[in-house]
Amino acid sequence: MASRTSAKVQPAAPPVVAELQRAVSGGGDWFAALLEAIAGWEEAEETVDGRHYQYLIGGEAFDWLLLAERLCGALDGAVPAEEREALLFFGRMPQPLEDDDFRRAIGDVKHAAHLNFIYGVAVEEALQLRVEEEVLKEQRANVWKNGSGVERQVFERIYGRGRDELLAAFREARALPQGDEMSYGELRAFTYWLFKYRVNQSDPARVASDTRKALAQVSQLQEAARRRNAFVAAARNGSVVVDGEVVARIR
Repeated sequence: MASRTSAKVQPAAPPVVAELQRAVSGGGDWFAALLEAIAGWEEAEETVDGRHYQYLIGGEAFDWLLLAERLCGALDGAVPAEEREALLFFGRMPQPLEDDDFRRAIGDVKHAAHLNFIYGVAVEEALQLRVEEEVLKEQRANVWKNGSGVERQVFERIYGRGRDELLAAFREARALPQGDEMSYGELRAFTYWLFKYRVNQSDPARVASDTRKALAQVSQLQEAARRRNAFVAAARNGSVVVDGEVVARIR
């Protein structure tokens, strides 16, 4: 007699995954095949091996690197480790693409949603980081002032309300349970909600000013990553790097 205990069945992978695997195993360019798979992807979210992936945030913002991570995981080590890490951790493509080429590769709709993610999540995170640095700098300059409540000050400066109050409002609007725990996916959704809240609540001049501040932070982080990559590359080939530029080679 068959056991009455039922096991949870893992949903079948979307056909695009099998097509990607065939393309790469056949010797094709893994990154070109990856972009083709992303262009053909239809799932907004899924759960794979117990991990939940939410690719489309708020129904509008597309996290293509999260989808790339999931698809690379299905390739069973066929992607060179250095190229995979450069893409997933630093967003550095193995073959640099102009934005128009990237748009054509993944399609207009996904590209527009990708831009929503850039400005609504990545840039919003950069704005929070820049304001946090400002708050910490002010606190270091005033040794008599209590240095507590950094997060509260950051949120009140940007959004006019505390984080806990805003998080409660976000969860209420999304009919989500209140509580102390927050998943990575919920954090991204909260950040995108904060972006829309800020744009709707602030005057256009303030929005433009905050966006410039955030983009400056992004540029600073990108420059730091470029300098780091230059040092790593120099260490491999025996070069000397000054201010992020190779100036000599050690023989």
